[in-house]
Amino acid sequence: MGSIWEIDFYSRPIVDEKQKKIWEVLICEAPTNIRKNINSLFRYSQYCPSTEVNSVWLKTAITEAITKAPEAPIKIRFFRRQVNNMITKTCQDLGIPAQASRRTFFLYKWLEERMKEVYPQETGYTGKTNSSFTLESPLAQRLPDALEGERWQFVSLSVEELGDMPEWDICFGESFPLDIVKIAPKNFIPGILVFSPRALPLAAWMSGLELAWLRFDDSQGGRLVLEAGASESWILVGLRNPQVLANARGFELAKKNANGVHFIAVQSDPQAKSFAGFWLLCEVKLF
Repeated sequence: MGSIWEIDFYSRPIVDEKQKKIWEVLICEAPTNIRKNINSLFRYSQYCPSTEVNSVWLKTAITEAITKAPEAPIKIRFFRRQVNNMITKTCQDLGIPAQASRRTFFLYKWLEERMKEVYPQETGYTGKTNSSFTLESPLAQRLPDALEGERWQFVSLSVEELGDMPEWDICFGESFPLDIVKIAPKNFIPGILVFSPRALPLAAWMSGLELAWLRFDDSQGGRLVLEAGASESWILVGLRNPQVLANARGFELAKKNANGVHFIAVQSDPQAKSFAGFWLLCEVKLF
């Protein structure tokens, strides 16, 4: 079947003897199941001289990673727009779909670890964090009218309850191991349930968005915004009622207490026993 991979190819806070930036490719398996053991995930890394940064070098590196991996990727996600063309071309040459996405949660964790533990030990370490790690929120746009939910509500689930997600009846969705963000077992994870008679088409459309995270935007009267892809932002619902606004602020606080972890689910109605869609999300703030 194959797995989804996450990739980053960019300069690191290290220079060579000529004071030229050293680049690095990081490739890892994306953990798409909440029960996945993150210590078993495939990882590959290799430094690249700045004089050899091109799609040819990257293709060779990805090809080598494939030979070392337990299975080849069926899709490769990347979050950095600066290398969009290079990664897209390389993956196209290899016959692997490439997807710009901020849903690269394990890669973010790995990068953060290397920034703290690996690069400072390298000769030529400069200590300069690359500003491109900042993920800007794009201008939010409205959902297509036919896909807007008719009702919705804030909810929460315990970490233990979420652990049963693989047994739930879900048409579209994706999760990740909570070990990535170190969630305490007694924590509750906030989320939002969206109800719509067109739940299945809504969930199918959302499944192609590479959902990243939900955020409460306090401007324009208040609204919930769904971040997706590398640079997409959708207005999920507008908020006006003072009590609802208070609940939305409570959602943001609960999300912060859960290290950014939250979820969005889609059902046909509150009595439904199954989910048209269920995605575990995580708001990421890098360095």
